[in-house]
Amino acid sequence: MSLHLSADEVLSTTRAVRKRLDFTRPVPRGLIEECVDLATQAPTGRNRQRWHFLVVTDDARRTVVADIFRRAVHVAGGQPLTPADVRRMSAHPASMRRIGEGFQHLYDNIHRVPAFVIPAVEGRTDRAGVLEQSMTWGSILPAVWSFMLAARARGLGTVWTTAHAPLERELAAALGVPYEKIMLAAFLPLAFTIGTDFRPAKRVAREQVLHWNEW
Repeated sequence: MSLHLSADEVLSTTRAVRKRLDFTRPVPRGLIEECVDLATQAPTGRNRQRWHFLVVTDDARRTVVADIFRRAVHVAGGQPLTPADVRRMSAHPASMRRIGEGFQHLYDNIHRVPAFVIPAVEGRTDRAGVLEQSMTWGSILPAVWSFMLAARARGLGTVWTTAHAPLERELAAALGVPYEKIMLAAFLPLAFTIGTDFRPAKRVAREQVLHWNEW
């Protein structure tokens, strides 16, 4: 299945989908495999290809994972906002309200999501310095974004979350992941979208983020 979108359309309309995930349609394994094949074409540090994609579709395992997700949300609580965060959020209050409503909807229905995709990377960065952090995350983030773009092109919706992080060790144990060697980098709900008419989002003006030659 393909939406026949241009590269620019895929890049500009791949949204964080929370409220428009279709919980009634299973996602065919073949589509997920296509997205993983494209994801692993992404660049990776020193071509070490340390990435892994753990896909959970089994009903019993999804129930366990959904429970861990919900409990991890409560463990995490809220993170303090920086002045820049507040300024940007205030500029788009309606957007922030929608994000909150969308997350609540996802939280309430996480057990109904037909597939969970958990990107992982070999090596942990818990006590790593900036260099090791950048090399490790730089070896998984491009692949995950490629997965999300490939999903969008096939009528599938995703949202990058890290809600699992406070209970990462428990999630790893539940799925047989060797926690000491493998880091669960993100948690992506995956489903067909309700409608495919996503548009570019409002963003901070280019003048506020683009710097030439100096800050």
